[in-house]
Amino acid sequence: MTANASAGVNAIPDGLASGMRLKLTQYGEIVVGLTGDNLAGLSAYGDGLDGTPPVVASVLVVRSVDLRQLRLIAERGPTLGNLGITAPVVMTPGYIEQSLDTFPLEMMEIHQRNVCVAGDDHFAAIEIQNEHLRLQCERELKRILIRLRQGALAAGGREDVLAEIGADIGLHLVRTIRGLLWLRNERSFLPMEQAISAASSLVGGPLSGASRAIQPSGASEWKDFETLYGDVERLASYVDQMND
Repeated sequence: MTANASAGVNAIPDGLASGMRLKLTQYGEIVVGLTGDNLAGLSAYGDGLDGTPPVVASVLVVRSVDLRQLRLIAERGPTLGNLGITAPVVMTPGYIEQSLDTFPLEMMEIHQRNVCVAGDDHFAAIEIQNEHLRLQCERELKRILIRLRQGALAAGGREDVLAEIGADIGLHLVRTIRGLLWLRNERSFLPMEQAISAASSLVGGPLSGASRAIQPSGASEWKDFETLYGDVERLASYVDQMND
């Protein structure tokens, strides 16, 4: 079943986190009302649709970028925050087409798990080139390694700071892991734990640090941080070997 469409908003499907259909409908009504005919598509995407994390990401596709409309949306920030939906990433159809080689991971993430709230789904038929995706996965993993090293220095031994760093990195790491699975022809969306479990076969062992990082308590101890760092090193090595 789907929720009834209203005020230019598409019917929202079942199978989402509790209360999500109503929130997305309300969100759609706000954005449609502010953008009018300039709206080409509005989608909510990612793990937040299933309730973890509790905040939903969104992307607004407009026919042309109108800064005045963006300012109007920004003024509704508190309302969107109460709905648990982030301010949208704003793109045009042309930007999407021209950015598939630059941001393949981000485009893949939207393609894999999204609900088209209003307008058309501009991500359903995108084509992602494996080499572009592999290169971004390599860059992301190396960037994560640098951040973990800097985090270890900046934390000053405070494990609560390490936990915050690990939790934030965990979410970025899962997206990269899904990219690696895509390169191995696993194109369907997998929830975070399942994606990490599936990726363990790529590196020949469990990714327990990554699994710990996405839990509510995060990588809350130094040993968890060390394990997470080791997981990222193994994944980075795996990507390097793909290019040999």
